[in-house]
Parts: sequence; C-alpha cells; structure tokens
Amino acid sequence: MKKAIAVLGILALTVSCKTAQTASSGDSLRDAFKNKFYIGTAMSLPQIDGTDVKSDGIIRKQFSSIVAENCMKSMFIQPQEGKFFFGDADQFVAFGEKNKMFIIGHTLIWHSQLPKWFFVGKDGKDVSPEVLKQRMKSHISTLVGRYKGRVKGWDVVNEAIMEDGTYRKSKFYEILGEEFIPLAFQYAQEADPNAELYYNDYNEWFPEKVKTVNKIVRDLKSRGIRIDGVGMQTHVGLDNPKLEEYEKAITEYAAAGVKVNVTEMEISALPSPWGTSANVSDKVEYEAKMNPYTKGLPENVQQEWETRYLDFFRLFLKHQDKIRRVTLWGVTDNQSWKNDFPVKGRTDYPLLFDRNYQAKPVVKKIIDLTKEK
Repeated sequence: MKKAIAVLGILALTVSCKTAQTASSGDSLRDAFKNKFYIGTAMSLPQIDGTDVKSDGIIRKQFSSIVAENCMKSMFIQPQEGKFFFGDADQFVAFGEKNKMFIIGHTLIWHSQLPKWFFVGKDGKDVSPEVLKQRMKSHISTLVGRYKGRVKGWDVVNEAIMEDGTYRKSKFYEILGEEFIPLAFQYAQEADPNAELYYNDYNEWFPEKVKTVNKIVRDLKSRGIRIDGVGMQTHVGLDNPKLEEYEKAITEYAAAGVKVNVTEMEISALPSPWGTSANVSDKVEYEAKMNPYTKGLPENVQQEWETRYLDFFRLFLKHQDKIRRVTLWGVTDNQSWKNDFPVKGRTDYPLLFDRNYQAKPVVKKIIDLTKEK
C-alpha cells in the first residue's frame, strides 16, 4: 500500500512538473522573442541600484536586453571635465551581465542633458573645433573603452536631424558642422571595434528625415566607419504615426544596409496637447482635458490602446529579419516619463506592466503573436 501511494505521489509530481513547465514555457516576452529579436527595456536608477525590487524581477524574467535610461548620459558620466562618475553605469552593466542580457549604452553625443563645460572655454566663449573634437574623443574613448566587450551596442549620436531633414542647430553642429557625426562614430569604433554602433532619433518616419539619416548611413559606410543600426524612437500615440509610414521607414533603413532598432517605445492613450492653447484663465479646464483618465482607461480606450500595441508588434514580426531589437522605455506605468510629458502630472498608461507591477492582458496577446504561423 505504501509503495502504491509512493508511486502515485511520484506520478503526481511528474505530471505537476510537466504542467508547470508547460505553463512557464513561452510565458515571458524574453522566451517568446528568443529566436526573433531582442526585447528590451530602459532601466532607471532605482532598478539599477536594486531598490525597485519588483521591477527588477520583471526585467529578469521578461527582457533579454537593457538600455541605460539616464546614467550614461554625459551630464551624469562626466559632470566636470576629466572627472568621470561610473558608479551607476557599473551597476547597470553588472546587472546585464549577471542576467545574460544584450547591453545598450545610451547615449554618447546628444545636445541635451549635457554638462555646460562641454562647449565653453576659459574665456566663456565657444571652444574651437579642435578643442571640441578633443573633448568628444576623450569622452567617447573613456566611456566606451571602460565597457569594451561588455556593452554590446551604443547610441552614438542622438537626435541630430530635424523632421524636414535639416541638421539640428546644436552647438556640435555650430562648431563642427555635419562632420561631428562621422567623428563621433569614428571615435566610438576606435574605442571598441566590435561594439554595434547606432544613430538614434525620434519621428524617424518623416520622409525628409529618413532621406537625411540614410545619407548619413551611406556616407559613414563609404568612409569605412562602422554603423550597424538606426534607432527609431517609438514614442507614439493612438493615431500617430500611421503604421504604413512607420513600415516604409523600416524598409528604407534596411535598404541602406543597417538594422532597425525600435527604441524608447511606449504608446500613450492620452490626448496630445500639441496645437492647443493653454491660457492662464483656462488652466484648470485645460489640465482636466489633458488628464482625462485619472481613475483608469475607459474600456473602449483600453481596447484601442491594446489594438495599437498588437498592430505594432505584428509589424515588427513581419519585418523581424530587419529588426535587431525592440526596447520599451520603462517597465511599469508609474515609472513612465509620459506622466510628466508633455504635460506635467498626468496619469498615463503607456507601458506593458501596470502600477501594481502586473502584466497587462496585452502581454500574453503579444506573446501569442509569436506563435502564429
């Protein structure tokens, strides 16, 4: 009798283990996209230093790639000339290595979140082209060199082109002209010849912007300077951009000989304030109008939001041969920068995990898309 009970116990345990394996197999984004492209997220400081324990658990289970949300930007890495702070970045890279992730550094050259000293000489005036080149090279060489062979890809230049295809009139451009982009890529390539190098920007589906970015890609390649991908920042809403124009950009970048990185992705369900006025006398009404879902999304809006995510992921899977990675800009809704941009204090719902650290129903539906033939 005891033997029979023991056998039944073993059988029950075996069935239980198989059921558990079946339930866990493919139940994460990381597993589902394993043979398609990297699926990633940005990491904030509380996640990097381990104080946001619940988010860290989600990241380990769900994502195969991570990108530094802020800690590698120049104002934090080199707040004073020659004085680097690597504490947070070191922890970020260590987290990625421990969890066998594809680690992305963000960002080397960007006109924003930049320390004031970068362009200024002792006389308080703009530095010469030669001084700026030296500062760029020192910054890039030191940062990329520190993580050589460990950080697998770098956003080398960020947001340098306008929607009409012209160059942003940043100090980099004013002092060095168009050449600052090839120089940045050259310095990064010299610091780590094996790291993937990317150009990253938003609204990268605007036709004239696509043309200029592809011109930069072809120019770099013609010079023998490495560029592996174009990062398409995907801060999108429910109706903009149209999927057709986004898809057209994917195919055009691929035709230029680079992979597409879907970067900084989230989908806002809130109304856009662009084109609206905000007179002081109308402030209360305006703020209420721009923040309509403080108690949660209405069912019809939730459905529209979910459909939008699924449409994008169907597109990514359709073009998986052209896509290197898809990276969400954050883990949970309460972490998202969209709660404060472009209107402060809003309650937005743009990410895949809710404010209680729970996966939204859309996560399973995205996973199911990977199983369709």
